[in-house]
Amino acid sequence: MGNSSKLAVQFHPVRKSFLTILFLSLIVFLSTYLLGSCKKEQDTNGLAVLQQEIPAGFPQPAYTFQDNPLSKEGFELGRKLFYDGRLSIDNLHPCSSCHQQIGGFGTFEHDRSHGVFDSHTLRNAPVLFNLAWSTSFHWDGEFASLKDAAAQPINGHVEMGESFEGIINKIKDDKDYQERFKKAFRFPFIRPEYILKALSQFTGYMISADSKYDRYKKGTEVFTVQEDRGYQLYKANCATCHPEPLFTDYSLRNIGLPVDNFLKDYGRLRITGKKEDSLKFKVPTLRNTYISSNYMHDGRFNTLAQCINHYRNGVQQSTTLDPILTGGITLTNAEANDIFVFLRTLTDSAFLRDPRFQQPQ
Repeated sequence: MGNSSKLAVQFHPVRKSFLTILFLSLIVFLSTYLLGSCKKEQDTNGLAVLQQEIPAGFPQPAYTFQDNPLSKEGFELGRKLFYDGRLSIDNLHPCSSCHQQIGGFGTFEHDRSHGVFDSHTLRNAPVLFNLAWSTSFHWDGEFASLKDAAAQPINGHVEMGESFEGIINKIKDDKDYQERFKKAFRFPFIRPEYILKALSQFTGYMISADSKYDRYKKGTEVFTVQEDRGYQLYKANCATCHPEPLFTDYSLRNIGLPVDNFLKDYGRLRITGKKEDSLKFKVPTLRNTYISSNYMHDGRFNTLAQCINHYRNGVQQSTTLDPILTGGITLTNAEANDIFVFLRTLTDSAFLRDPRFQQPQ
C-alpha cells in the first residue's frame, strides 16, 4: 500500500505526441473561430453589418430584413434621405417634417400633418419605431412592407408630392450621394428601389424599449404606488388591444370614434370596400404616447386625458364597433388618472434623444 497512495502519471511517447497535436489543433480552431467572428462585422461586399436588435422580452420580429440586409452604410444613407427636403417637390418637406424625433417620430403636438404647398393631410402621422414587428402600415393597413409604406407619402400629392424621377434628378450629381449609394448597394446609379431600401433600413432599425416600464420589468427600477395601480388597471382594461411588450396588437378596430363630417374618413373601408371594415383603424402603440400628441387617426384629441375619457363616455355604437367596447370602459376619475400616470412610464427618453436617429450634420 506504501506507493499505491501516490499517483504517478506517465504518458506513453505516442500518446504525448497525439495530445500535443490535439492541443495545437484546438489553438488553430479557436483562432480561426475568433477571426471569423470578427469578420462577421463585414459582409462579402465590405459593408459594416448591423445586427437587428431584439429587446429582452420582445417576440421575434415579423420582418427580419432578409430582402434588404442591414448595414451601417445603408442605415446612414437612409438617415440622410429621411432628413433631406429634396425628397419633396418643394424641397421643404422631408420625411422628418411629419415624423419628428421629439414626438417619437410622429407629428409633435399637431392634429394632422402639413404637406407641400400648404396642403393638409387626411391623418395624423403615426410614430415610427418598433416597425419590424408590424405586418401592415399606415392607419388603414394599406401597405404590407416598409418600402411601400415609405413610397406613398413621397408620391402623395398632399404629403411630399414628388416623383422618384424628380428626386433622382435632384440628387444624382451630389458626390456624397453618389458614393453612398454605390457603397451601400454596389450599383453605379441611384434607383428608386435603393432609396426605399435605405429609408426602410433607417426606420426599421428604430427601437424603443428603454422606458421606466422596461426597467421595471427588468427589476432595475420600481413603480410608485400610483404607477402600479395604473399598471393593474391597464392590464384589466387596455391590454387586450394594447398587449405588452409592444403595447399594440397591430390589429384594425373600430373604437367608437364618431366620423368627422369634414374628413369623412372611414378607415379600412377605404382600402377594402367592405362595409364590415367601416371605421376600423390600426391600433397604435402606447409606447411614448405621453409625448406623441395629438392622438387618434385624425389627431382630434390634444391630450391623453381626452383619449381616456373617450373610452369612458364617448364610444359611439355602430355595427362594426369592436365588441369589447360595447358600453365603453367604466373608470372612476381616480382610476383614469392612475392609468394616465402609468402611461407616462412608457416614455423612452433615451430613444427621443438617440443621436443615431438625429439629423446628420
